[in-house]
Amino acid sequence: MRGRHRGRRRLGIGLALACVLALAAPAGLRLAVNLTPLPDLHPPTSQLVVDRNGTLLRPFPVANGIWRLDAAKDDVDPLFTRLLLAYEDRRFFAHHGVDMAAMGRAFWQMLRHGRIVSGGSTLTMQVARLLSDDDTRSLLGKAHQILLARALEERLSKDEILNLYLLVAPYGGNIEGVRAASLAYFGKEPRRLTPAEAALLVAIPQSPEARRPDRFPKRAKEARDRVLARAARAGALRPEIARQARTEASPNTRHPFPMLAAHLANRLAHRPDAPPVITLSIDADTQARLEALAHKAAKTLGPKTSVAILVADHRTGEILASVGSADPLDFARAGFIDMTERERSPGSTLKPLIYGLSFELGLAHPESLIDDRPSAFSGYTPSSFDGEYRGTVTVRRALQLSLNVPAITLLEEVGPARLLARMRRAGVRPALSDVSPPGLAIGLGGLGVTLRDLVTLSAAIARGGRAMSLTEEKGETGKPLGRVLSEAAAWQVSDILAGAPTPLGAKADNIAFKTGTSYGYRDAWAVGFDGSHVIGVWAGRADATPVPGLVGIEAAAPIMLEAFARLGPTKRLRAAPPNLLDVATADLPPPLRHVARTSQPGTPGPEIAFPPDGARIDLGLADQHGEGHGEALAVKLRDGAPPFTWFVNGRPVGRTAFRRELFFEPDGPGFADVTVLDRTGKAASVRVFLQ
Repeated sequence: MRGRHRGRRRLGIGLALACVLALAAPAGLRLAVNLTPLPDLHPPTSQLVVDRNGTLLRPFPVANGIWRLDAAKDDVDPLFTRLLLAYEDRRFFAHHGVDMAAMGRAFWQMLRHGRIVSGGSTLTMQVARLLSDDDTRSLLGKAHQILLARALEERLSKDEILNLYLLVAPYGGNIEGVRAASLAYFGKEPRRLTPAEAALLVAIPQSPEARRPDRFPKRAKEARDRVLARAARAGALRPEIARQARTEASPNTRHPFPMLAAHLANRLAHRPDAPPVITLSIDADTQARLEALAHKAAKTLGPKTSVAILVADHRTGEILASVGSADPLDFARAGFIDMTERERSPGSTLKPLIYGLSFELGLAHPESLIDDRPSAFSGYTPSSFDGEYRGTVTVRRALQLSLNVPAITLLEEVGPARLLARMRRAGVRPALSDVSPPGLAIGLGGLGVTLRDLVTLSAAIARGGRAMSLTEEKGETGKPLGRVLSEAAAWQVSDILAGAPTPLGAKADNIAFKTGTSYGYRDAWAVGFDGSHVIGVWAGRADATPVPGLVGIEAAAPIMLEAFARLGPTKRLRAAPPNLLDVATADLPPPLRHVARTSQPGTPGPEIAFPPDGARIDLGLADQHGEGHGEALAVKLRDGAPPFTWFVNGRPVGRTAFRRELFFEPDGPGFADVTVLDRTGKAASVRVFLQ
């Protein structure tokens, strides 16, 4: 019985061989190849997010959970290709898909032993099997594999076939392709491989599950060493190099795939129109250094705390690093939440904008005096953060020390509506209470903004008051937005913040920064800039639980300064604009020497009747070509208490005792900010374009 069974099996094998040989006849083979449909030559590949230089930040598996990263021959170390051909298919570039010598040997061994002893498959045949998923241990499946291999050779180049192998070769579990395997087993791209690494990548696909290094490291190493030995015999590797490679340890674990800028990458990859490869403006090295910084800092701050860091080039609007949390996989710290995009109370971080508006409107000067004493503002009574009051200080010192009462004094004059309007010019849409209109409390954090919002506002100050949108995709630059502050006011704010006290006396050369702490110690902030970059830091708990003692200057500022250090040497801050009023307190115009509250019910402040805000006025300036200055501009005023002090672009241009009009000759065409200050300190301002 056993003999008859063996005879039938050999007969079947002989018939199959006869069929294959018949197909080898030129006419029959040509017809069969032409009638063989090709499988999908573009299997789905992992979506990739890469940095500005093409470095992989984060891949995503395909729909069935397979890691299959696109890679071509030029992306892989040539050593791997050399070993692959030496071990698998030495005549790859000579045959037409089927190596008849190898096939003959394999069929002869099968006839002798009644089973498959050696494969005889070419790389092209392996690609055919992997793409069609044929059962090549059946004769019908083997015949189809041969036909499909010939069809692939007819319609694809050798490099295209090799690229398909590099893409779909199995490496155990849910890993396919050389690039995914190199990242999984070596933690690196396959562009540079050691002989031992290249040999292991050649060996695994022959029996991917049995040779998985993370499960069967001994088998994997033995298979690798066989590849090295055969490569040495074939002359693909010098014998001494092969011997040295066999002494190298084989990996016994699996590395996680890269996950830099995890939150940003995830958000962009899940857009409906997301492309297969998303190229970000992120710099991978900077991102990695700052993620390590955030992870270390969060551990120092305590359990369940997290840290977010955002870095942008304020000259272009490009985001260079976006750290959404200390660890995206740390559930205890709610690391899955991107804290660069969450709305939180900004604490004192909006004070620079308040002070800048007061400078622009002629309400204050950095050397003006202002009172820091317990005060009430229509029922709102801000308190000092540390419970102490400094009395009378300069405006410069008030901002550097982040005093609350002076900030609210200035906000009362500037107006909450104006502050919000300037924020919106920069594209910031703060979260406000639906119950009541915004009041003075917004100056101390009574609204919601994101870390990205604060970085955008600081970038505008760093750019001389001109806001620009931030962008995270390479090839795009930020779009110019509205002017947040005048150039002079922005520089004055920058100059003040560059002298702010640092934590524990740390150096902050060429860095202008502001810290903030939200009510109840829920959020600690630090936002700063030099001549090139702006960095924002948030620290706290993602669930908004208070963290006793969490203060911006102590928790967030050190992280921000360390982030600047990891970027390299700081760049010089923006130079002062021309015609800036740079005098001591005693030399200021009288209304500016001491900032006092001027809100008195029933006493109207000054109002500029002409020209209206936003007007374009033709004074003949555009036609002068440097000869004269054209006509003088007439500014007319109503209400207010004389005498009046007049400013143009932040500089005093005159003082009138009783007249409610002023004539002045502009320096040239362009925008002009005209401000008038009355005896009580109330102000009015318009911006016009002169031509």
